[in-house]
Amino acid sequence: MKIKKIVGKKLKAIRLKSDMTIQELAEASKVSSNMISRIERGLTIPSVEILMKLAKVFDKSINYFVEEVTTTHEIVHTHPGERDTTVYEDERNMLTESLTSGLRDPQFTSFLCTIPKGGRSGESQMYHPGDELIYLLEGRLQVVVGREVFLLHPGDSLSFKSHLPHRWINVGDGEAKVIWTLSPFTTI
Repeated sequence: MKIKKIVGKKLKAIRLKSDMTIQELAEASKVSSNMISRIERGLTIPSVEILMKLAKVFDKSINYFVEEVTTTHEIVHTHPGERDTTVYEDERNMLTESLTSGLRDPQFTSFLCTIPKGGRSGESQMYHPGDELIYLLEGRLQVVVGREVFLLHPGDSLSFKSHLPHRWINVGDGEAKVIWTLSPFTTI
């Protein structure tokens, strides 16, 4: 299905489900009713700016409007070995398994990360919008947030506003296994 049709179909469905007229949506989103009508009929692809305005009205991410329903689900149950994985072959040198891949319009993302001894986020601190939660399953992880240093042991968690500069390093004798959760949806 073409992207114009997917966006239009999903916009119309969520508008009707919310019991809104095109005019009411236009007023709430500050997008013209003519544009909304054209989008719903699959005649145009909205700009990212327009899509963000529409998504905000329904408390959705813009991903909601572009994902095909057949590839995403409202419930996702996975087993080890079945998850989408990413191997980072930079200084992080870690393996991540997505715990939320396939979830329709997630407002967060969660990973099971395996970090080898000495694996690190890098020398410089990173920062990005949103919130971050780290839960250490195995090993030892040192996390620096701003000027504070935290040494995590199995069972420890750390949550923080991720606009604060931060970095991490596996300081244990072996692998560290971490559940990492970020909101809004992003990647590590």
